[in-house]
Amino acid sequence: MKKNTFVLLLALLLGSTAFAQNATIKIDVDRTIGEIDPNIYGVFMEPIHFNGARMGLPDSVDFNTLYGTLYDPASPKANEDGFRKDYIDAMKELKITNMRWPGGNFLMGYDWKDGIGLKDQRPTRINLAWGGKDNNHVGTDEWMKLNKSIGSENVVAVNLGLGSILDAAYWVEYCNYKGGTYYSDLRAKNGHAAPYNVKIWDLGNEVDGLPWELGHKNAEDYVETAREAAKAMKAVDPSIKLVGSGSSYYEPTGKWIDWNRKVLNGIGDKIDYLSIHRYWEGGSPDNYYAYMGDGAMDFDEKIKIVAGQIATASVQNGFKHPIHLSVDEWGAFARNFMAVLPIAQCLNSFIRHADVVKMANFTMLTSLLSNDTKNGTFKSPVFYTFKAFSNNCTGTSVDTYVSCDTFSTAQYKDIPYLDVTAVYSKETNTIVVNVINRHQDKAITADVISTSGNFSGKAEASIVNSDDLKAPFDFAKQAQYAPVTKEAKFNGNKLTYTFPPHSFTQIKAGLTK
Repeated sequence: MKKNTFVLLLALLLGSTAFAQNATIKIDVDRTIGEIDPNIYGVFMEPIHFNGARMGLPDSVDFNTLYGTLYDPASPKANEDGFRKDYIDAMKELKITNMRWPGGNFLMGYDWKDGIGLKDQRPTRINLAWGGKDNNHVGTDEWMKLNKSIGSENVVAVNLGLGSILDAAYWVEYCNYKGGTYYSDLRAKNGHAAPYNVKIWDLGNEVDGLPWELGHKNAEDYVETAREAAKAMKAVDPSIKLVGSGSSYYEPTGKWIDWNRKVLNGIGDKIDYLSIHRYWEGGSPDNYYAYMGDGAMDFDEKIKIVAGQIATASVQNGFKHPIHLSVDEWGAFARNFMAVLPIAQCLNSFIRHADVVKMANFTMLTSLLSNDTKNGTFKSPVFYTFKAFSNNCTGTSVDTYVSCDTFSTAQYKDIPYLDVTAVYSKETNTIVVNVINRHQDKAITADVISTSGNFSGKAEASIVNSDDLKAPFDFAKQAQYAPVTKEAKFNGNKLTYTFPPHSFTQIKAGLTK
């Protein structure tokens, strides 16, 4: 074979292989970002009612995310409190740390007093946010029981939309006051003599959400209401921590930035967290790279900007206490693998910003399991991806350096194909490396290098992947969704691994410093 023919053939063969250029990942456990707060592994729940008339769907659609789903006393899977044990067991397996309730948009038209006492005496109300009826059979005491069965903490959001400041204070009294007052004694009468001691309370929900939120307020009015609510609620229980309602309405003029600034300056002395809500915004899933790239950059950008605002407000106002960021609604909603990489990237963002993100709540609890109307719930790649983080990524977020090929979209340039975070546990001397290969078609081989010690023990890689990004999750295929575990070989401080296209891989290894 002539030399030039051989070179041409070799070039064609190399060009057809499904590998991008080699990459380098450097990890330095001595350069810490911050301690990962287990509260980032929380969930959010509210009774969202889907019906045809309101959702633009066929009139036969009638579905509630809470009633008949998570709460279904008639189900053989229900526990003594009426909650489905398959969901409870799944949350235990995921090690869910907290649950934010009862909303959500539902909250801003909700009167908590409708949801206490004997169930057959509770009023049925119109769900003002989502339509349909709410019989209030799941109220404060039931939410408390659900959290207890999971082993998670309660995060209660008070109604600062159509509700009153006094009702917010009364709710704290019902939950936390020891006894001898009207609402604490009413709690005891309802069968719960000991206080619930709820630690974290949200001052409203998405109050900036002008187009959709009941009781929307401008920033100035919200600050005045929230300040007075904080004073009243802490008069009942001074130990509680409060969450200010940050940005959720990202309209194109950037008013959301101004909203956060005014809220921080106005009630920063009263709050321990500022919340933001952000769902995956990458455009259409039909445009893979725009969906993955724009969504990832946008999500991380929202965290970075608000983290900077918190730092600025703290210096300007001389706040003596830290204000942390709570991303207490987030998620991606595809019912196929197009949701998996976004969820992994969001969790990577929380770890990357572990110094400021100290709480997060996935929307919603019931979405972490897939559900087949005939066969019931099952664990999809969404479940296993969340589990990989919640079970293995506790400890210290540490610095990572990534050198790899990039891609661009119309909105963002030079987006790395590899999205990487690393978590170090000093107690067990282990390192966990989370790698998302965003390349749609090509595997990427990377040298993972520890700059502060050698790898040790047995290194394992756990891979969540799918050949078909658009195939709906299928009950019959659930056995295929569990992560594939492989050995990851290393030599000293260098571990080389090939990450499949459109995949999430978690590598666990010992580390000898």
